[in-house]
Amino acid sequence: MAPAVLERCGDSSGTVIGVFHEACADIGDVALTAKAETKTLADQAFTALTQNDYGQFDQLIRVLAPALGRAGLEHLKQRMIDLSNRPVTKPAEKDRVKIGWSSSGPIFADEMAERSRLSTVRLALTEIADALGDVDAFIEQYEEETRKVPRIAAEIARRLLSAGRAQEAWQTIEATEHQRHNRGWGWPDFEWEDARIDVLEALGRADDAQTARWGCFERSLSSTHLRAYLKQLPDFADVEAEEKALDYAQRSRNLLQALSFLVSWPALDRAANLVLQRFDELDGDHYEILTAAADALAGKYPLAATLMLRAMIDFTLRNNRSSRYRHAARHLLDCSSLASAIEEFGRFEPHDVYQDRLRGEHRRKSSFWSLIA
Repeated sequence: MAPAVLERCGDSSGTVIGVFHEACADIGDVALTAKAETKTLADQAFTALTQNDYGQFDQLIRVLAPALGRAGLEHLKQRMIDLSNRPVTKPAEKDRVKIGWSSSGPIFADEMAERSRLSTVRLALTEIADALGDVDAFIEQYEEETRKVPRIAAEIARRLLSAGRAQEAWQTIEATEHQRHNRGWGWPDFEWEDARIDVLEALGRADDAQTARWGCFERSLSSTHLRAYLKQLPDFADVEAEEKALDYAQRSRNLLQALSFLVSWPALDRAANLVLQRFDELDGDHYEILTAAADALAGKYPLAATLMLRAMIDFTLRNNRSSRYRHAARHLLDCSSLASAIEEFGRFEPHDVYQDRLRGEHRRKSSFWSLIA
């Protein structure tokens, strides 16, 4: 039913395809209950996968693996190999149908069909290799250069690790690491980093694994890697290391990243101090971070919360973001509520002074002030 239904409806929310994915997930149980003949089932799976225009059968091999067994999976594998070896008949140049353009020139329907065929075969053979536990067959689906792509290298390394081939897993990771350094990649690819850490642990290189965890934290303020790092430390050493990490985060050049980390850790006192010390650097455009941080700090640190609310208000009004006026008005009302809990504003304007200044600078923004009224 999927093709006929999906070609007739817009499914930007993924609701309709979700129904078919759920149905696909049930096929495995049905096949086991029905005691389906493996070769026939493999042939049915082949037909489905080669007509998977809307992705309704994306998980089919994994779902059917128990019912197919080794014999059925091998039969499906051979059918996919035969499909990849099937001669391609290209239409005459005058008969080719142009369906679009790319940076390298026109895109023809026959080219897209061929790419689709090769992609179907590769994905199927990859999933069959996983189902059979055949690491080498999985690796064969990727060209030598592709195996150095961090995400692919991580997938290969994890499978080699599961097969007890830790040294080969390290060679895969190491080859990618050299490429990463040569290209100057700084931000961690967490899938690759985590695979690298697991391989180091498997090789008994616990100190190197710890160094890698700390490196991920330093480059991205990853709380996940910091917690993993602290968990490996002996008692009491973790307390000192945590303080060192929080000090490092507070000195980070990326204010919003540091603020997000300190709030989520949580180290709310440090987050509040960070806001008070570096208020002038706050970018009020990042409401997704500042709103959550202000909510978290409002109870114990109302001045810091107020400053973040002000940053968002100022950005909205200075840049005439009328779509955010309603949010900015709510933030200003929140500032008014928080003002009574602030004993000393220090170098910052008291709320009444701040609001009067806003009225003077943005008096013509009547649509905003009407929301306050």
